[in-house]
Amino acid sequence: MNTPYLEVTYRRGRAIAAYYYLPRRPGQHSVRTRRVDACLMVDYARGGRPIGVEITNPGALSVTAFNRVLRELGFASVSRDDVAPLIAA
Repeated sequence: MNTPYLEVTYRRGRAIAAYYYLPRRPGQHSVRTRRVDACLMVDYARGGRPIGVEITNPGALSVTAFNRVLRELGFASVSRDDVAPLIAA
């Protein structure tokens, strides 16, 4: 997978969790997780490469905080449109 994408899990029409997949090689999976704040956790593959961001409380997501994490990891920021399913929920 070469392009980041957002996956949202819903229960009874409400977003309860989300995962922002970062580019990764086939077969890579998480071997370590680091909590960034109350609702963001970063998953790392072997060798320390970030492969995804867990959004554990979508209702509390700050796009500014999310973008700060992405920039710290070396990835492009997202727009409000990119995370619109979370904001709408």
